[in-house]
Amino acid sequence: MTEEKTEETTQEDPRITIQDFMKIELKVGKIMTCERIPKSKKLLKMEIDLGTEVRQILGGFAPYYLPEELLGRRVAVVSNLQPAKLMGIESQGMILAASPEFEGAVPVPLSVPEGMPLGTRIR
Repeated sequence: MTEEKTEETTQEDPRITIQDFMKIELKVGKIMTCERIPKSKKLLKMEIDLGTEVRQILGGFAPYYLPEELLGRRVAVVSNLQPAKLMGIESQGMILAASPEFEGAVPVPLSVPEGMPLGTRIR
């Protein structure tokens, strides 16, 4: 009797622990200003009110939205992301968006209900 050897793939488990998730600070923010960045086809520069502070965040929404379409929206923000420079401009967080995985899909910023106070932690 011969035993067949099956080759196992050694893929790392992509799941995170609850402790990893708890490190992420998601907060309610409101888009106060929004403008195109000269020389960028993808990025919009936004000022986001987080209740206790205003952050400058760059997002790749320019191919899909006019800046005025995003003004006033309450969104979910990753507030403890390390700042990053994009096109020479500092971005101080990230707006969460749902992005279907097919060509031509439009990313949709995750909305937060109007009554939720700015800066509220999302869990």
